[in-house]
Amino acid sequence: LLMEKNEEYNRLRWICNRRSLAEMDYLLGNFLESRYLTLNEEHAAAFRALAEMQDQDLWALVTGKKTCADQAQAEIIEMLRSVRVK
Repeated sequence: LLMEKNEEYNRLRWICNRRSLAEMDYLLGNFLESRYLTLNEEHAAAFRALAEMQDQDLWALVTGKKTCADQAQAEIIEMLRSVRVK
């Protein structure tokens, strides 16, 4: 189980740090390092789903140009916004 968690985290780290937008590298990478391990499973799953999105779609959510219908993902978007302004 621990091995699976490490593999999942390493996969997420790769996804979060290999984005086409430098802003997304910074935002997702910092969130992963500072907040991901403290998330409950619902929020962790929401973050994983968001990390799989295309940069332009995720950026539209983060910047408020689009709204997120999924409640858990919307909560993660709010958390990402707080990381972004620091």
